Amino acid sequence: MNIHEHQAKELLRRYQVAVPDGQACFTVDEAVAAANRLEFPCVVKAQIHAGGRGKAGGVKVVRDAGEAREAARELLGKTLVTHQTGPQGRVVRRLLVERACRIARELYLGLVVDRAAGRVTVMASTEGGVEIEEVAARTPEKILRETIDPAIGLAPYQARRIAFGLGLGKEQVGKAVGFMAGLARCFLESDCSLVEINPLVVTQDGGLLALDTKIGFDDNGLFRHPELRELRDPSEEDPREQEAAKHELSYIALDGNIGCMVNGAGLAMATMDIVKAAGGMPANFLDVGGGASAEKVAAAFRILLSDAAVQAIFINIFGGILRCDVLAEGVVQAARQVRLAIPLIVRMEGTNVDEGKAILARSGLDIITASDMLDGAQKAVAAAGRRS
Repeated sequence: MNIHEHQAKELLRRYQVAVPDGQACFTVDEAVAAANRLEFPCVVKAQIHAGGRGKAGGVKVVRDAGEAREAARELLGKTLVTHQTGPQGRVVRRLLVERACRIARELYLGLVVDRAAGRVTVMASTEGGVEIEEVAARTPEKILRETIDPAIGLAPYQARRIAFGLGLGKEQVGKAVGFMAGLARCFLESDCSLVEINPLVVTQDGGLLALDTKIGFDDNGLFRHPELRELRDPSEEDPREQEAAKHELSYIALDGNIGCMVNGAGLAMATMDIVKAAGGMPANFLDVGGGASAEKVAAAFRILLSDAAVQAIFINIFGGILRCDVLAEGVVQAARQVRLAIPLIVRMEGTNVDEGKAILARSGLDIITASDMLDGAQKAVAAAGRRS
């Protein structure tokens, strides 16, 4: 789950992490009142779940109430298109009005889950204001890393090493150590998957501020944090992903035209790869899980069909915990409910596979069976191509 910048900064304040004074606003009048309270100059920032807002015109410096009103009017309701939103963009429904600061330097600081190490890692760079992926590709030597020991947390000596590596002065090292300690506590105690400060700025008076903040949470840990669940903004999420969450399905929308339904994340990724290898484009990642019921499979089916871009559906199941006959019952049930009008390709192997194939055969539905993964992918790509 992702949250807005203003929500992330409120969370960081609880951990004594320095952030600029600001206020979330939902109307033009609220934005003008906030700007007057904060004094000028101040910054009006569009709030969407995507980076690159500044380059897309979503961040404006205002110097009086008139400029604040004009900026708020322009941004609220605007569809902002950035490199992370895709061409469809995101509608701006809220703003963050924030006190401006005098910047001396821009740095990068983030915490992520390092899956190779199985631990949380602090990443830092002198290249603030630049996407960390660009830094890693262009100048990887400028990325500093420290891995956190889960038994003791971020050690002060690690924070000092990062501070000195960023070229901070002696008077700023102590501030940086406290800043990073609060950031690490926030990450661990809130079950975060990402905390990114970009840029972390050194102000002209020697202070440190989290000028822009991005926080994402591990959905599997949200049951421990009902207060964080309340921060979810449904308007920023794909309706299909919301529907999938209700049925405990793992669904991510993509840009292709072949809907994929698979059980198991590894098999789902392999299925998307093989669809690409066959010359097609997957429309989604959809993992129904190992123990899905017929009702859950039917719900997954309806979600796939709600995507107007889908021209064919490829179901690729290895029956272990999820038996093939259960899958087949769910597929038949859903296909009849929605009056299936696009090609359906099914490849299944494993527990009760013969029973599953018999259920599909008896259904009277126009289902294309596949002998293996590649055969299924090729048939799905061909079927989608004919419809296109």
